[in-house]
Amino acid sequence: MPLLASLGSAVGSAVDTVMDRTVVPGYTRIGPAVRRHLPTWPADPPPEALAGARVLVTGASSGLGVATAEGLAALGAEVVLVVRDTDKAARVVRQLQGRNPLARLDVARCDVADLDDVRRFAATVDEHVDVLVHNAGAMPPERTESPQGHEMTMALHVLGPVLMTELLAPHLDDGRVVLVTSGGMHAQRLRDDDPEYLVGDYSPTTAYARSKRAQVELLPILQRRWGARGVTVHATHPGWADTPGVADSLPTFRRVTGPLLRDAAGGADTTVWLAATQPPPEGGRLWHDRRPRPTHLLPRTRTGDAERQRLWAWVVAQTEI
Repeated sequence: MPLLASLGSAVGSAVDTVMDRTVVPGYTRIGPAVRRHLPTWPADPPPEALAGARVLVTGASSGLGVATAEGLAALGAEVVLVVRDTDKAARVVRQLQGRNPLARLDVARCDVADLDDVRRFAATVDEHVDVLVHNAGAMPPERTESPQGHEMTMALHVLGPVLMTELLAPHLDDGRVVLVTSGGMHAQRLRDDDPEYLVGDYSPTTAYARSKRAQVELLPILQRRWGARGVTVHATHPGWADTPGVADSLPTFRRVTGPLLRDAAGGADTTVWLAATQPPPEGGRLWHDRRPRPTHLLPRTRTGDAERQRLWAWVVAQTEI
């Protein structure tokens, strides 16, 4: 029996890996539909796995953020929706509590791309935070700058999350941090030489993917920085999910792939699982469909320590941490 179980796990792992490397089967709704039936699929967190926990989710007023908040609340967490538009988030709270009257949900305002607003928000947090999910994201159609003059995707996906986590670190002892990234980063190498996208013609999809590549490349540095407090830092990519962001920013992609796209809950599954599963998974890794994944699929995107350290030096200088 142990041999059969071992063979089953080996076959399951091989199937999972092939789906991941061939992208379409692994990233679409086919991925979880198949993987849930493999012996390598981890168990769901038990009901009330997050009872008593306090969780902050940025960008929780639509798409993956709403699905993440709903999934975490269903496991008993008190979830704070950290958003720019508090009226929109209040409507989301009413909808979620209509489906789950026991859900404990609150709303807080913060523009994650605005470093001054991140500082303001962090100063209002005076309780322990068990999980911090950096989900806020955007893909501006043209090069846009944050209030501090930074290219918007880098401000929103890298600078704001790093600064917020740094400021909340005293409240995060033994907590978990999850960066919601994108599989699109596999097409880009780290641009430590041009983090503000000042060189060449601006492409929104390239800018988005570059910022997500930066998130993933910083994982080992962030894990070392905050790990001394017992914090584990993870990144997860949702695969291809049908969200308002995809509809607005990638209408052609959505039109072509629509029948295969995951729903928002499917995209948020691993984020919720990472927040709740016990024991805490090892930090500093990229996850997809409840399994750690390689951070590079193409030789041309591979990053050296020197490049990673140059980007980190830029992040430190801009955030003044």
